[in-house]
Amino acid sequence: MEVPRSGEIPVKVLFMGSPKFAIPILEGLLAHHQVVGVVTQPDRPAGRGLKLKPPPVKELALAHGIPVFQPESLKREEAIAWIRAKEPDVIVVAAFGQILPPAVLRIPPHGCLNVHASLLPRYRGAAPIPAAILNGDPESGITIILMDEGLDTGPIVARKAILISPEDTAGTLEEKLSRLGAELLLEILPAWVEGKIKPLPQEGEPSYTKPVKKEEGLLDWELPAEFLARKVRAFNPWPGAFTFWKGKLLKIWKATPAALTSGEAPGKVFRDSEGIKVACGSGALLLEEIQLEGKSRMGPEEFARGQRDFVGSILTSTPEGSYR
Repeated sequence: MEVPRSGEIPVKVLFMGSPKFAIPILEGLLAHHQVVGVVTQPDRPAGRGLKLKPPPVKELALAHGIPVFQPESLKREEAIAWIRAKEPDVIVVAAFGQILPPAVLRIPPHGCLNVHASLLPRYRGAAPIPAAILNGDPESGITIILMDEGLDTGPIVARKAILISPEDTAGTLEEKLSRLGAELLLEILPAWVEGKIKPLPQEGEPSYTKPVKKEEGLLDWELPAEFLARKVRAFNPWPGAFTFWKGKLLKIWKATPAALTSGEAPGKVFRDSEGIKVACGSGALLLEEIQLEGKSRMGPEEFARGQRDFVGSILTSTPEGSYR
């Protein structure tokens, strides 16, 4: 990828990030600039065996021979000293998971830039991508800000919007935004370091997001089908939208809103000419891909062939209520 740059000297960057979203951004920096170090979250237990798993950013950094530091807190003196010793021109942050203390913000001469996955000031905080889909926004985007001590409150260095497709899940939108973030950062970074970009204050009413909790994936069939369909997309891949059938957790991975022409009660599974649906408070959810706990994902027709009492049953919000 040919990257526009004001000068020919690579920028010395210290990168902070952890999840998959940050990978394309770090890859771009590795290809076009000098990454002097990477700060990421500590390894965390994951999977059924709860084995320690490194963040994706750590794996990429080590594969390129980049020094990695994993502090529990950036407020500790050893963390501040490690960052200062790298002498970065700028710190780039992408989904790092910690607020940078003033002592860190003051280290790089050209400040700390945060690559945020929303059109700020909308959706500050930890989960802007699911929020945009859940609220039915027509577009999302990337905002690069000069970080201050607040939560995503700094002035805007660059911003670019993209349309949200009706088929986008949190996973697919994250991929699009991470690539966009990488491109936008590479586009503006040399000019920023050379002092050719003036950051502008955020304008408009801010909104905030919190980390998504597993229980938020529960589907309430009394709600409109349009909203539940957005919820299915917003919580794919994590935590997954779910309901209960015969005492077992049933995940809904793909579904679309559809008409309800009969008088079925919310949660009732029925079949019509379009396929297998679940009645909602208004409209119905046309099922396209589901997964019973302990089983593989499959289409609803395949599932119904193996579970002949599925059509006609009632899906519920608790295991105890799903034996009807």
